[in-house]
Amino acid sequence: PHWFYRKVTDTRERWVPFSAQDSERLEEAHGAGKEQDNVVVPTSGGRYDVLLKRRQRVAVYWDEEVSEVRRCTWFYKGDKDKYVPYSESFSEELEEAYMIAVTLDEWKKKLESPSREVIILHNPKLMVHYHPVASSDDWVSTPTEQGRPRTVKRGVENIAVEIPNGEPLQIDHLVFVVHGIGPACDIRFRSIVQCVNDFRNVSLSMLQAHFRKAQEQQQVGRVEFLPVNWHSSLHSTGVDVDLERITLPSINRLRHFINDTILDVFFYNSSTYCQTIVDTVASEMNRLHRLFLQRNPLFKGGVSIAGHSLGSLILFDLLTNQKADSKEDEHRAQGPRTTSSSGGIEEVKEILKKLELSEYCDVFEKEKMDRQALFLCTEKNLEEMGIPLGPRVKIRHYINSQADTQVCFLHGLCSFHHIPTLLSHERTLLSNPNFSLSQVSANYPQLNYKPTIFFAFGSPIGMFLTVRGVKRIDPNYSLPTCKGFFNIFHPFDPVAYRIEPMIVPDVEFEPMLLPHHKGRKRMHLELKEGLTRMSVDLKNNLLGSLRVAWQSFTRAPVPALEAAGTDGEAEAEAGTGTGTEKQLDTKPEEPPAAVKEEPPLINVGRLNRGNRIDYVLQEKPIESFNEYLFALQGHLCYWESEDTVLLVLKEIYQTQGITLDQPLPGSQ
Repeated sequence: PHWFYRKVTDTRERWVPFSAQDSERLEEAHGAGKEQDNVVVPTSGGRYDVLLKRRQRVAVYWDEEVSEVRRCTWFYKGDKDKYVPYSESFSEELEEAYMIAVTLDEWKKKLESPSREVIILHNPKLMVHYHPVASSDDWVSTPTEQGRPRTVKRGVENIAVEIPNGEPLQIDHLVFVVHGIGPACDIRFRSIVQCVNDFRNVSLSMLQAHFRKAQEQQQVGRVEFLPVNWHSSLHSTGVDVDLERITLPSINRLRHFINDTILDVFFYNSSTYCQTIVDTVASEMNRLHRLFLQRNPLFKGGVSIAGHSLGSLILFDLLTNQKADSKEDEHRAQGPRTTSSSGGIEEVKEILKKLELSEYCDVFEKEKMDRQALFLCTEKNLEEMGIPLGPRVKIRHYINSQADTQVCFLHGLCSFHHIPTLLSHERTLLSNPNFSLSQVSANYPQLNYKPTIFFAFGSPIGMFLTVRGVKRIDPNYSLPTCKGFFNIFHPFDPVAYRIEPMIVPDVEFEPMLLPHHKGRKRMHLELKEGLTRMSVDLKNNLLGSLRVAWQSFTRAPVPALEAAGTDGEAEAEAGTGTGTEKQLDTKPEEPPAAVKEEPPLINVGRLNRGNRIDYVLQEKPIESFNEYLFALQGHLCYWESEDTVLLVLKEIYQTQGITLDQPLPGSQ
């Protein structure tokens, strides 16, 4: 027998086999005795439990409809040549009839299923299944054998079905994946659970292809990826009902699509719903982490996080507002000297004294106003405190004039309740001469763990920081509890933005080209580079020929005997040409430097331990024909991208001292 479960998608049902190791485990538990009513068997890498007596498959980490489970021995060919298992009770009847026919060598056995379907056992190799034909004659009570016969098979080894071996039991690392806007995460409108399943499956194939030696030495097991869903919690707050009342009836589908997806961006910029989103993401990741440790008590690996689209921005804001350990704070303080941006009441008194407003010190002290609170004060706040118009104007002018040297209390980078020490008072991490004090803020929860690496897929983090008024990220800044950060994007992704130019704004350089998982550049990119190099070479040769011709016309005639002069004389003679000659002589030397593939080493700061942050995928040949046509697909391609998955695995295992079997060209 082999065990299957029923999967329903878009009102279509199909029976999916458990992996070989899961089926063996289920069969072993089944054979141990049916009196065990509460037997639960973990399957699919521990992400699903099978309630053996109830024959149900239940998701462990997320909400999902319960699936029916069957112990299967007999199958018939259904629609689209897919084999469908009979029920367990009817399979026992078939097996009993088959064994009698084999023992007595008496065939032509006819059985009727509970759904009035006829099965005829002609011989061991020919068994057919007839669907009942609807008849208008009410007196006809027995099904006929009319209709197209369907093949019947005994045993899973006789049907065309792919049975996976199963996943490695050893889990080396845990990664939480946060989705972006809307309930659908790819071009096929699938959920985050389905997309992460694809990502996990690709990771298993990449481990077999690129970490084979480590697997043979039992150094590598697998990486577990768990989805984090915040969209359903946000839209269960009743906001959809409120939106429905104000939504126009025209272009109904488009309006509902916008309400369900694009409005998530606006929700995140709302103080009310932003708090709901960050609370949901943080609490869900903490819940999943606790549950995972309960089910895997021997797990000693690290935890990383990944976010797609808006999900990466949510994670970035969460990570920016995490509290580092006191030891780490001391270590950070020993680096480039930093001073807190939020001083106490004494610093506020100094500011008031400087503005000749010392008589209001008692008012600010009574309201417990520190420096941070002072810079968050609005005109209305000062008026409510009883500050007259003149002093209010002075205080507001001072706040605005100091804006370029203060830490920007921007939504997502700092909260009212926790301001991380990002930078010094004199040299700010975020330079923003015209920042607004009316930015939305939230109380960011703390995670129960320190992420090893943060992966951002198709991320708009750079754009949101710029819109919030952030012009530059200090090279000495790193996330308080996460030292690794990779910004991965497709070249045609319309939502993705770079991070490195915000750290090094004065230097133009390309993002790191992500190596192809098969170890070379795509052929069309190599061809494009070859043509570019060829055109530059032709240009250089043409300019070189013109230079030689110009020199022959402009050089003064010399006696033939002087032609045997030394090389030094020839060089000196070449240096006596006209200014135009010098210009032509030096110009052709520049292009070769421009076509160097390896740019000079660039300091991109500590955000990723000094390593590069921006990584761009190689577009497929068909995608290069029209960038606009594949823009949407470029934003949703990461779930099945082998190159993306391989970079994630490479960086995760590199923290454990495990490398690829063969380093990919261009990887660092």
